This record gives sequence, C-alpha cells and structure tokens, in this order.
Amino acid sequence: MLEDDFSYVTRKALRGYGLSASEAGKRTGLSENEILAFIKGDFSASVARQLATLLRLNPQALLDLASYQPKPLHHSQIHRLDLPSGPDRVNAWLIWTPDIAVLFDTGKQPDSCAVALAAVGVRQLNRIFITHGHHDHIGGNASFLAKNIIIHAPAIEHCRPIFPGDAIQCGPLTLRACDLSGHATPSLGYHVEGLGVPILVTGDALFAGSIGGCPTPALYQHALSCLHNALGPLPDSTILLPGHGPATTLGEERVGNPFL
Repeated sequence: MLEDDFSYVTRKALRGYGLSASEAGKRTGLSENEILAFIKGDFSASVARQLATLLRLNPQALLDLASYQPKPLHHSQIHRLDLPSGPDRVNAWLIWTPDIAVLFDTGKQPDSCAVALAAVGVRQLNRIFITHGHHDHIGGNASFLAKNIIIHAPAIEHCRPIFPGDAIQCGPLTLRACDLSGHATPSLGYHVEGLGVPILVTGDALFAGSIGGCPTPALYQHALSCLHNALGPLPDSTILLPGHGPATTLGEERVGNPFL
C-alpha cells in the first residue's frame, strides 16, 4: 500500500508552491470548491490534469496513482521492518550479508525495532545509519546506544556525525551519504554498494509514488533539487528503500511518481 494517495500528493505540491485552493483556482479556472473536493479525496480526471500542469507534476502519474503499485521487492539480503508509529507505520531497513548486519533508522517506539530484529534472527548489528531526526525514525536509538552499537546520523545527539559525500566501509558493503534535505534538514540518503544491485535508502525524501512533505516553498524546491542530483545519475534498476510504504525501483518511480 502506498504512503500517499492523489489527495496527499496534491496537498504537498500546493504547499510546496505556497498556494491556497482559491489561489490555485484563479490560476487554473477551476472553482475553489472543485479543488477543495479534490484534495479531500473526490477524484476528478479533469481537475487532476489541470492541477498537475499548475503544480509541475507528471499528469499521467497523478491520473494513474490510484492503480500504481511497485513490484514486490525480492532480495534475500534486504529486509523491511514494518514498525508501529501510533496509528501509522514506519520502516526500518535491514541489509545483511553472511558477515555483517546494517540497519537504517530505528522506528518510533523504544524497543519495537529490537524486537523485530530478533524475530528475523538478528542478534547483533554492526552499524546503524539514520536518515533524519524525526521522532518516528530515531525512537529506538537509545536502546541500541546502550548496547554500544555505533549509530551514524546527521546532527543527532549521541550519534557519530556523517555528512553528504562521506563513505563508510562495513565488511563487503560501502555506504555513501548524499544530501536529501527538504522534508527534514539535515537529511541523508545512503547509497549502498556491494550487493550486486544499486541501492538508495531514501528515508522520507521519497516514497513510492510521492515525496515527504516540506514545511516551506523554499525547502520544497530544495528537496526536488536534492532528489534530482541524487537520482539523476542512477540506473532504473536502483532499489529505493523509503521511510514509509513499500520498496520500489527508480525505473518505476520515473514513470509512476508524480513528483518525478
């Protein structure tokens, strides 16, 4: 199931351009009520097309979002930990080889991530990498720090600082940080090399079919720029591991994500 439907995507884009429903209506010729109904979940293809043009979204991707679902991830060394976050869910991602186990983000609740790791047979982690400091992604940090597990993170207390461009070797894996700020600042993505297929852990910067919401128009533009810089050189086969919702691939997102 995708993290966002068409109404969430449209609201995020409207906020990204600093537009109210009435202002968007003046620019498109739609009525304010038509736009309010759309962003409350009443889908209309004609409204979708006009708003997509105004908001520089991919019109066909917005039209098809209700039926968009990336193919299931089948990779024996990548495991999604689907963790509780109040009424919602949040991801932590485990990448393991015969020699090492690396975790990305630690969920919201203090112990839910450790319990999920034990359930899949992982008793020891080599390193943890945090994408950003929102509470639903760092709630388990303390329990792992108490076990003296090294946590690399952007500007988070008690963690080892890591910056865009930094690379860390973990056994056969190389982890390279890149700037994916915007939804949160600072925020990092992690390129993972060594599993035979390119991988990018995106945190909340990108979901299947959407992106993380941004608090200001300036940060929205910055987020899109960071995604462009990070994703542009990558092949379609790149596996994307988001902070919420299912894994996807860059090729699927280039077609199915309205923001791309």
